[in-house]
Amino acid sequence: MKPFFKPLALLVVLAGVATAASAESMNVPAPDFTLHSRSGENLRLEDHRGEVVMLNFWASWCGPCRQEMPLMNEIYDRYKDLGFTILAVNVDENRDEALRFLDSVPVDYPILYDPESSVSELYEVQAMPTTIMIDRDGNARYVHYGYQPGYEDEYEQQIRKLVRE
Repeated sequence: MKPFFKPLALLVVLAGVATAASAESMNVPAPDFTLHSRSGENLRLEDHRGEVVMLNFWASWCGPCRQEMPLMNEIYDRYKDLGFTILAVNVDENRDEALRFLDSVPVDYPILYDPESSVSELYEVQAMPTTIMIDRDGNARYVHYGYQPGYEDEYEQQIRKLVRE
């Protein structure tokens, strides 16, 4: 399989801004995957073709994830009726840790489990959280590494742009 972020990752590393950059623009096909969800069913990225997808990789031990997820829930509630969804991929090896996290930080959007990190490896995730905005045609358009207060404003700008396309 062709590397997904290799050219972008190399550029970011060479620039020395892997976690400092809020977002990088791109336009590459987002690799398809299927993962088990908190609701008990398997969810496939390809099944969301035609929607704008915010693909978010997170972990229970991630402090910035704890800050970001309630804000993402507000974004989800605001845009879900416009053809937008969030797929939040948890990378904890032990699902119980993720469930404890979600007890204290409840969200309404779909939670997926990647305990072997196969999907996070496919997307070359190197920071928690990592967020990828995927357009209606299934192309990854923006990638965000980490989280800092204010990123949610950039998320919303990108979502509004992609929903209108």
